[in-house]
Amino acid sequence: MGYRDFYPPIEPYETGMLDLGDGQELYWEVCGNPDGKPAVFLHGGPGGGVLPAQRRFFDPEAYRIVLFDQRNCGRSRPHAGDPGVSLEANTTWHLVEDIERLRQALGIERWLVFGGSWGSTLALAYARRHPERVSELVLRGVYLAGAANATWAFTGAGAACLFPAEWAAFRDHIPAGERDDLVAAYHRRLFDPDPAVHVPAAWAWAAWELSANTLLPVPLPPLSDREVVGFSRIEAHYFRQACFLDEGELLDADPIRHIPGVIVNGRYDIKTPPEAAWDLHLAWPEAEFHMVEDAGHAGAEPGTLHRLIEATDRFR
Repeated sequence: MGYRDFYPPIEPYETGMLDLGDGQELYWEVCGNPDGKPAVFLHGGPGGGVLPAQRRFFDPEAYRIVLFDQRNCGRSRPHAGDPGVSLEANTTWHLVEDIERLRQALGIERWLVFGGSWGSTLALAYARRHPERVSELVLRGVYLAGAANATWAFTGAGAACLFPAEWAAFRDHIPAGERDDLVAAYHRRLFDPDPAVHVPAAWAWAAWELSANTLLPVPLPPLSDREVVGFSRIEAHYFRQACFLDEGELLDADPIRHIPGVIVNGRYDIKTPPEAAWDLHLAWPEAEFHMVEDAGHAGAEPGTLHRLIEATDRFR
């Protein structure tokens, strides 16, 4: 039997802006069956925003599918790519409570929580704080936001060994005297008010971040300067603060042990190497675990997509 593919394209039947206070508004949309099983999709980045294809991980006849743009990205307001926008009120724990406020606003009692990459981080943080609101967890490309992840991504000791040319371009955007902490050096440039400083820094950051998303190379998606600046600013803001999580915090599985779960990771995932998914599997053996042998990081790669849709089909 062949791999499962995405469900057909679908459009939202309802959209809105959720007022979070302090000038923050969250874009949300709902598609699928209004009377179906509730599910919420948590996008990656942080700062990536939702894409139409992400609606298609779920059977639209069985699920009431909720997607939203996390604070300061996508169609949420204000956008991190605009001048003078502060990210002080944008942390993991702000996002966790945004998910809970959206659940309440939509009148949902419990929902399946699906997250990939940074979305897996956020899904785990949400489920640990609000386990009574989570019916199932589906996690892809597990990111635990620890020191090992930072070393792998932002020093020459990890992903750089496999992508040396892309790493050199990322590193060499920063003068040699500042390369002891590349995240901090980029953060300074990304939040510099001068577009001549922050726009090139944003493109250099994004090129490195998106260079290893798939097992086989794909070109950068068509993005505007505003989108790239917003994405890069949010990522640098989070990674500079270890994603506002304590070391090893997400490996405490006791609060979620009773929740049915599926963990999926590509064997050749360079963005979120399989070690983190394996560590989560050891901490939470009750969850089903799949190492996809012919995949990298992206959720749309055939073997990974098959396992994800297999999971949402089973939980429907």
